[in-house]
Amino acid sequence: MTDTVAQPKTSLRGSPDRLKTSIAAGIGTSVENYDFIAYGTASALYFGAVFFPEEDRFIGTLLSFATLAVGFLMRPLGGAIGGYMADRFGRKPVLVAAMIVMGGATFCIGILPTYATVGVLAPVLLVLIRMIQGLAFGAEWGGAITMAYEHAPANRRGMYAAIPQAGNPLGIAMASAMFVFSAGLEGDWQWRTPFLLSAVLVIAALFVRSRLSESPEFEDAKASGKTVKNPFLSAWRNDWKSILRVVSLRIVESFTYYSTATYLLNYLSERFPDIRPLALGAITAASLLAIFVTFAAGSLSDKVGRKPLYIAGCIAAMAFAFPMYLLTNDAVPALVVLTFVIGIGVIHATLTGVQGSLLTEQFGTATRTSGASMGYQIAASVGGFAPLIAALMVGAIGWPGASLVVLLAATIGLIGILTTRETWGKAERQRVAEALAVEEAR
Repeated sequence: MTDTVAQPKTSLRGSPDRLKTSIAAGIGTSVENYDFIAYGTASALYFGAVFFPEEDRFIGTLLSFATLAVGFLMRPLGGAIGGYMADRFGRKPVLVAAMIVMGGATFCIGILPTYATVGVLAPVLLVLIRMIQGLAFGAEWGGAITMAYEHAPANRRGMYAAIPQAGNPLGIAMASAMFVFSAGLEGDWQWRTPFLLSAVLVIAALFVRSRLSESPEFEDAKASGKTVKNPFLSAWRNDWKSILRVVSLRIVESFTYYSTATYLLNYLSERFPDIRPLALGAITAASLLAIFVTFAAGSLSDKVGRKPLYIAGCIAAMAFAFPMYLLTNDAVPALVVLTFVIGIGVIHATLTGVQGSLLTEQFGTATRTSGASMGYQIAASVGGFAPLIAALMVGAIGWPGASLVVLLAATIGLIGILTTRETWGKAERQRVAEALAVEEAR
């Protein structure tokens, strides 16, 4: 018997399942974000009073944001585990497993007893479940983005990788809309309902993801023996600079979002309780806009490169750091809506739209999920403290403290992108266009 050489499955034109894979990744990402963001919204609006003593509302708020941050601390570990498994055994199993774990944890939050019922056991259970959420969410992103990217045509990877990224604002919009709906319910149902109903979304997403085909690039790497035994260690040994680069690029996006959607929401709700429904509605509207801006930014990056758009997003975040509070300090409804739309729907969406391809292109196939996931989730673990840091800064020097937090994060992001090599410049675009012409002529 003679050995046969496995034929490559990859094509510059992408796989036949490229669109289905990207959409399925986006649906799953939207559900994962719904689950994770629902916690952030509940932390800003309810958990300070529900799970912590009410003697000092400010301390309750800080503790609520601290439990929010615990989930972010677990995300690098989730990213390490998920990245290792995806690079070693395949992208698809990680996506399914992460969905199951996240869905179960989120449902459990909806049935938790409160502090008034069981005392200190309530916040302990909340923290434990939040840790599980963090693990699942950390494992999710790298696999979803890598699947979409590796199934995509070589000249449209920015667009296809932006589809699961667009799942982020879709999940945010669903979570915000659900909290707007549940605000009209009685008692604890105001915060329990969004968590309980996530079970329906998880079942639907699991059905879609279970029908995906594995990444053709991973299958080729596996067939040709180009996978590595320990992708986690290999990524840190050979690509540690790229991992740190991803951290710097992600910091600006993470801080921009959580400073706006979580801390600013809490800031306004504490001072103007009647503005809460409007603010939630504004976040929902901004997130719906962000779906389209995210996709548009990813698509545009295929034509002009990744760096120009990311530089623009960082500069916009720097410029908007102080106006976002100047516009909302008097709770003028139109200005509140405008602030959330700009912060989430335009600035944050532009950054996330480019990230899918930009961050993935920092690594090769063998360690792509591990490297990108680790950098992405380390930054997320830092960004998770944005509301807590903002609250402490505002307590110390007033609202400008929150603006300084955003300004610093945006500056780090700008430095990061200015020192990052363009991964899809004019030369790369021309080379791929010529190769595609040759492949299509065969």
